[in-house]
Amino acid sequence: MTLDELNALPAADARDAFTRCCGASAWVEAMMARRPFASAGHLREVAREQWEALTRDDWREAFAHHPKIGDLASLERKYAATADLAAREQSAVTRATRVVLEALAEGNRAYQQRFGYIFIVCASGKSAKEMLEALKDRLGNEPATEIGIAASEQWKIMQRRLDQMLEGAR
Repeated sequence: MTLDELNALPAADARDAFTRCCGASAWVEAMMARRPFASAGHLREVAREQWEALTRDDWREAFAHHPKIGDLASLERKYAATADLAAREQSAVTRATRVVLEALAEGNRAYQQRFGYIFIVCASGKSAKEMLEALKDRLGNEPATEIGIAASEQWKIMQRRLDQMLEGAR
């Protein structure tokens, strides 16, 4: 869709469009309140500003709107609204070996147990092995450090999704 189309969307449709980019309700509502946007650059600037203004609980809410890396079955069930986006973002996982998929599943469990939320990584352009290595590396982080890294990865995902939204990619 174009920026003009986004600005003109009925509130419910605009809310859905922003939710596809980020599941943090405070961020979605902040974006709704700032419409209309003067340019795509303005949209990105406001999106970043609003993301950085969120609390850690808001970040965790956004993280909860993603399937676990490698959990392709959940894409079809729980995350139907963003399944197409996540499937494209995690496409390399579909080519992973069973060993790598099992290691990702185990790593995801360990990560969630340690940090209290799922492992977030901008998967676009990364192989399953690269994501597994990132997961292993980040398991050793302190919780205060890791949530900042996860939030930074979430922001990368949001940027891609905002750009795809404006390009009309669904």
